[in-house]
Amino acid sequence: MPVTPALMIQATGSNAGKSTLVAGLARALVRRGLKVAPFKPQNMSNNAAVAIDGGEIGRAQAVQARAARMAPSVHMNPVLLKPETDMGAQIIVQGKRWGTLRAKSYLEKKAALLPAVLESFARLAREADIVLVEGAGSPAEINLRAGDIANMGFAHAANVPVLLAGDIDRGGVIASIAGTHLVLEPEERARIHGFIINKFRGDPALFDNGLTAITRLTGWPSLGVVPWLPQAAWLPAEDAVDLDRTHASSGTRIIAVPVLARIANFDDLDPLGMEPGVKLVFVRPGEPIPGNADVVIIPGSKSTIGDLAYLRAQGWDIDIKAHVRRGGHVLGLCGGYQMLGRTIADPDGVDGSPGTVDGLGLLDIATLMSADKSTTLISGTHCATGAAIEGYEIHLGRSEGTDCARPLLTIDGRPDGAASIDGRVQGTYVHGLFTSDAFRKAWLANLGIASTLAYETRIETALDALADHFETHLDIEQMLKIARSRQSTNDSDA
Repeated sequence: MPVTPALMIQATGSNAGKSTLVAGLARALVRRGLKVAPFKPQNMSNNAAVAIDGGEIGRAQAVQARAARMAPSVHMNPVLLKPETDMGAQIIVQGKRWGTLRAKSYLEKKAALLPAVLESFARLAREADIVLVEGAGSPAEINLRAGDIANMGFAHAANVPVLLAGDIDRGGVIASIAGTHLVLEPEERARIHGFIINKFRGDPALFDNGLTAITRLTGWPSLGVVPWLPQAAWLPAEDAVDLDRTHASSGTRIIAVPVLARIANFDDLDPLGMEPGVKLVFVRPGEPIPGNADVVIIPGSKSTIGDLAYLRAQGWDIDIKAHVRRGGHVLGLCGGYQMLGRTIADPDGVDGSPGTVDGLGLLDIATLMSADKSTTLISGTHCATGAAIEGYEIHLGRSEGTDCARPLLTIDGRPDGAASIDGRVQGTYVHGLFTSDAFRKAWLANLGIASTLAYETRIETALDALADHFETHLDIEQMLKIARSRQSTNDSDA
């Protein structure tokens, strides 16, 4: 059986634009008539998405699937690490919870996940004309090389050619690419077929001597210099470091979001940040929640009880209660919804240490944590207006109480969420609500804010703009030749 062409984008470091490069290339190749499958062997992010087959994958792979005009599958991101503490993470394998490990234990056991990674890659390859693979972090992190499944370890096991991306915006790109070449093993250097300079500001011709220097130092050819593209910031971000990267709106109505230590699924907020009438303010540790905020949104969390303690440590609980006394509105999303209740009970310690803690007491609900995890795509209606919504659930636990008699949503005939008697404090387990234009318009209208955004159109415009941009600035024909040069020295996708 012929081997499916594949190409892996690795980078000199995190946040160099690998996810965006794969998304834009996927859309460019789909427009050329190819069936493209995105793939990331191992991802680390609390910004997850629900795949069509019901499991969890990284948000970036869901965006890449959209770029490729494919339904997102758990096989596009077979290993997802969701940090719960500074030292440990929940491990998701092919969409399902595999366990929770401290970092050192995971490093010792990650090689055991390579068969699952290769199985997922093979499944995608059998159905695609080309697989675009995204690395993680950098292959230069040789301290993590043993048992690697994210970068060169995967590329070697699946026999996939590699391109190396460097982020010139952060500075030192010549040294970072040359340094990566220096620390790689000879067979790893040989697997890299060229490099890409990403996020260039100014006249690319000014870097011609830099390209020459990199090729002289590494032997790798340039596949292009990609200028900075503002529309790339419209796409959902995956890393919390990107929270302030987008949507610097001049709106006058303030929606404040406390940035929790384990904030999750924060792309819920992207559509609000794109609304011209909204000023989305991310409140950092040590900062007070603005007293003139119209709404406070408590976002999702990977560790609800831990982040509730963190919220209190910042004094945000006092700010939120003062906000409510002034007549302000509060919305809790998933973990944020749980925090709004009277109590959170975790008898089995699935979210941390066993026990029960007091919530903020702004909703008359109580939450019971359990090991059963809900991961599902949903559709329904906004109870107050009948506006259609689509979204997804990723959560542990269930919440019950008097305020659940006033649900925010109806999903497949069942109620979801709760509201206070005056309706100014609300919560829901559903993520992705604000991508639904009808719901967002209705929710903002209740605050006296006019919605003018067509969100889905905006995302499609961004993906097409990326594809156009890459067609102009990258040698895509050479990339296809590299992908097709893959030799059948193993049966990983046969």
